[in-house]
This record gives sequence, structure tokens and C-alpha cells, in this order.
Amino acid sequence: MRLDQRLIAGMITPGTRVLDIGSGDGALIDHLFRTRGCDARGIEIDMGEVTRSVAHGLPVVHGDADHDLAHYPDGSFDYVVLQRTLQAVERPREVLRQMLRIGRYAIVSFPNFGHWELRLKLLTSGRMPNTAVWNTPWYATPNIHPCTIRDFLALCGEEGYRVHNWMAVDEDGERAPWRRSIRLANLFGEQALFLLGKTPGGEGRRRGPEISLSDAEKKR
Repeated sequence: MRLDQRLIAGMITPGTRVLDIGSGDGALIDHLFRTRGCDARGIEIDMGEVTRSVAHGLPVVHGDADHDLAHYPDGSFDYVVLQRTLQAVERPREVLRQMLRIGRYAIVSFPNFGHWELRLKLLTSGRMPNTAVWNTPWYATPNIHPCTIRDFLALCGEEGYRVHNWMAVDEDGERAPWRRSIRLANLFGEQALFLLGKTPGGEGRRRGPEISLSDAEKKR
């Protein structure tokens, strides 16, 4: 599995119900079923990946996160996972709302567009940067809503989501020295993972996230 998939698996309580959006080849679903006893299933837009997953006995259906999540009943899952797909959906705000409607928790991973290498390449070349994480040219990329870690935290604040856990990592799995500093994470983290929930008493919109930028930046 990719690094972010291994870290996501570590956030999930054994024996729970999990929906993996953008499940790809089903590696995370298979891991959760075999090693953590989860009732894990997936939804994937690429029919080729769906076919491969089903051929390996994995419960994956063809679907689109932008439109098909609305068909799931409230509270159907304990965790709803969106792995490296947030930046590729048409309506990221609505997708997050749907995730926390059908699941108790939402786990989101995404590549960080605020990483120093991207900033430097854009500054020095004046062209869209290309790295190991952002590795497709601008005219062929599926990423239509790239965001930074600070952008995502701001959205969580606007929607009133609780940030139960978060981490920023590079492709090799290193987390220090930015483990608890939003400013450093936004500069040095190649990708980010967030475990989200609703605020007590409902949607909690406009109440702010469980951690604020200023609070998090003090934890260095």
C-alpha cells in the first residue's frame, strides 16, 4: 500500500464499517478486511479498477463521489475514507458534507499544493510544477481543485468540522519537524491526512474547527 493508505489504516478502529471512496485497486479495503476485521467496501469511478477489485473478491462498486454518495442512508458507516481524491472531485465541499452524513468520521488524504518544492518551481519557472506527487501535466491532470493544508483547515473551520487528528508527511514517511505545526506542515509536508467528525449537537456549521490555526501553530 501507499504511505497514506498505511497511515489511514492506522486511524481506523478494528471491526468497524468502512466506505473507501476512490478505492482504486482495493488495496486498502483488502488490508482492512484481512488485518483489522473491518466490514470494508469501496466506490471507484474507474471501471477498470472496479473490475480488478471485483475479480479479487473485493466489494467495490462503480460510482462517482460527486453524485452517488447522496444515495447512501445516514449513518451507514463508521468511517468514510477519501484517499487522494479530494482535489479531483467537482464539489469538494459537498463531498465532505456527504461523507460526514453517511459516516461518523471522515478520513481525508490529499497532496499539499503548499509544499516548498511546488512554490519554488512555480516561482522560478513560471509554469505549473511537476513532482513525484503532482506528476501529470496541467492539460492531462485529474486534479481540478488543488489545495494547501491551510486551505483545508480553513474549510473545516467554515463548515464547523472537528479535527480529531491530522498529520503531514513526505513520500518517505517522515513527519518531524512539522508534526504539530501548521505553518511548517504547509511548507514541508508533501501530503496531509485528516480525521474529521461533526461538532456535538449536529452539523455545527460556522463554529470553527476543534483546533485553530493559531492554536496548532503553538504546538511546535
